[in-house]
Amino acid sequence: MAARSGGFLLLLLLLLLLGLAARGPAAAAAAKMKVVEEPNSFGLNNPFLPQTSRLQPKRDPSPLSGPAHLFRLSGKCFSLVESTYKYELCPFHNVTQHEQTFRWNAYSGILGIWHEWEISNNTFRGMWMRDGDSCRSRSRQSKVELTCGKSNRLAHVSEPSTCVYALTFETPLVCHPHSLLVYPALPAALQHRWDQVEQDLADELITSQGYEKLLRALFEEAGYLKTPEDSDSLREGGAKALAFQTLENCSEAHRELWKEVRRLRSLLTQHGIPYAQAAETPPSEHGGPRTPTDGTAEQLRGDPGRRGNTL
Repeated sequence: MAARSGGFLLLLLLLLLLGLAARGPAAAAAAKMKVVEEPNSFGLNNPFLPQTSRLQPKRDPSPLSGPAHLFRLSGKCFSLVESTYKYELCPFHNVTQHEQTFRWNAYSGILGIWHEWEISNNTFRGMWMRDGDSCRSRSRQSKVELTCGKSNRLAHVSEPSTCVYALTFETPLVCHPHSLLVYPALPAALQHRWDQVEQDLADELITSQGYEKLLRALFEEAGYLKTPEDSDSLREGGAKALAFQTLENCSEAHRELWKEVRRLRSLLTQHGIPYAQAAETPPSEHGGPRTPTDGTAEQLRGDPGRRGNTL
């Protein structure tokens, strides 16, 4: 009887040990397991994010330009993680930066939008991405240098000066020694004009300074460089796009418009030009700006038959 009880207890002890051994690794794994979430990346180029969650660019990218064999990079994006930041380059589109942390207000921003090429010595030296997010008193901008590599990849990112970034992009598309030459990329008509400019320089019909100006004009016509007027219009368009991003800016603009409306009404009254009185609320009497109707705008213009009167 005692032997039988001892055997039963031994069997129970053995089963208990086997159960603990089976549960031990699982319990240990459960104790060590952590839930890890991917940091949020509110990208400009993520089509799965709602529009309100994406970064808002100041303007559209410039049209495709340069060597045609590089156009296959358009529509693709390449990323690089350095330190706590993820950089994303989308050739002919933009450069963005995303902070890879779990802070609720992790930074994401635009470091530049495709603008123009940098050209020197008949060679495309780099891609300039300008008009990025505001940085102190100016906009962020990036220069992308294309170098030969076995595959397409964003190899390096640095910030050589405040708000100016330098990116190195490796690609087999530029490994041929002539792959970044400007002349072969030009249309035949512009090639002929360049030939004439070279001949004029050789015949001393133009100075070296005139030669450089003529070449720049040629590159601008090809779309490789932006004219000063184009650059100014892009900056002005960006400034206008950002002007009404806050309620304070909208309210200030509405107050200025209201002053102008009152000034015009005073002039119309002074010169006896009738106009319909529209029921409007001054800016100080409501929380946000209102836009006058098209009918009000027409009424403020006065009677077309009396436009000859001097205000």
